[in-house]
Amino acid sequence: MIHINENYLKLQASYLFSDIARRVAAHQEAHPEETLIKLGIGDVTRGLPRACVDALHKAVDEMAGDATFRGYGPEQGYPFLREKIAAGDFGSRNADISPDEIFISDGAKCDTGNIQEIFAADIRVALPDPVYPVYLDTNVMAGRTGAFEDGRYGGLVYLESLPENGFIPEPPSEPVDLIYLCFPNNPTGAGISRDALKTWVDYARENKALILFDAAYEAFIRDDAMPRSIFEIEGARDVAIEFRSFSKTAGFTGTRCAFTVIPKSCTAYDRSGAAHSLHALWNRRHSTKFNGVAYPVQRAAEAVYSPEGKAEVRERIDYYMENATLIRREMTDLGYTCVGGKNSPYIWIEGKTDAWSFFDRLLKAGVVCTPGTGFGKCGEGFIRISAFNSHENVRAAMDRIRTALQ
Repeated sequence: MIHINENYLKLQASYLFSDIARRVAAHQEAHPEETLIKLGIGDVTRGLPRACVDALHKAVDEMAGDATFRGYGPEQGYPFLREKIAAGDFGSRNADISPDEIFISDGAKCDTGNIQEIFAADIRVALPDPVYPVYLDTNVMAGRTGAFEDGRYGGLVYLESLPENGFIPEPPSEPVDLIYLCFPNNPTGAGISRDALKTWVDYARENKALILFDAAYEAFIRDDAMPRSIFEIEGARDVAIEFRSFSKTAGFTGTRCAFTVIPKSCTAYDRSGAAHSLHALWNRRHSTKFNGVAYPVQRAAEAVYSPEGKAEVRERIDYYMENATLIRREMTDLGYTCVGGKNSPYIWIEGKTDAWSFFDRLLKAGVVCTPGTGFGKCGEGFIRISAFNSHENVRAAMDRIRTALQ
């Protein structure tokens, strides 16, 4: 008989989102006249930059002509986009990344979830708590964890991100093999300093470990002293893989385009201790399981690096960060301790009560947030509010929250 992968039966994360949906549906049924303002999900609300739309239209027109039609493209991405990324995102920061070390994909969520396939099943994994659920769930699916007990899976090393450490975890005292880091962080909004990130790179080099560095929100960094890429740190090329996305920067959540950077010097080891290129392994996996991002979408992404595209992206980032500033200021004025909102579109708020009670209190006011417990045990007592919405909706939401909490 056909058997299932029983590791899927361990999964717990769906509880969060199904429970949020259930509570929201019940509230709307009880209050059909009320319009909810949703500040929970991290989805953008502004349209695509005009430069990207123009490039998209032009590329679609090319697809209509026999002479300019494009069929299957390179799975790794078209050179025109990889070259722009290498120069614009890394060369401009003195990070040594070449175009052929960049893999274009349809989303950082996909890549952060799929990358674990190229590693052994019995590696020791360390990940933050609270954490973006995809990192955790994909390792559960792969069988790298024990049972779920008391809010955590056995077999993992949890890197607690708490007020006491500024939500920046330190390297564990024990050796681990694979480390997930996300900065600016989702969900806490915390940023990491250059010195703190170097500590992680040094740890990985000393322990022959690998860092998976999710930099999907780097465009929101306002502090010039903060690194935007792990490859700004000396020695990171040998021990790190970085993930980036056009979703939150240029509004590609529905258009789908991202990229992963794997330097050719980045290695992992077989059972005999021999080193192997992770670039080559991912290239094989990518080529086998992925057909590439659509040509028009890659042309639209390329336009992000044009002078017009850069200006329009910056305007959208500024727009969302104005929301973040307002949310943080209002919640602070109400007496709540907040993290994020300065170099990140997320504001992590200590609720003075359990996370679900705070969620329900805001829901009664007509505002949807995300309870921190959905991101891990250390998220208890916190909520996350997203700055991705219109100025009008955010102002209205904060008026509702102020009335509910005062």
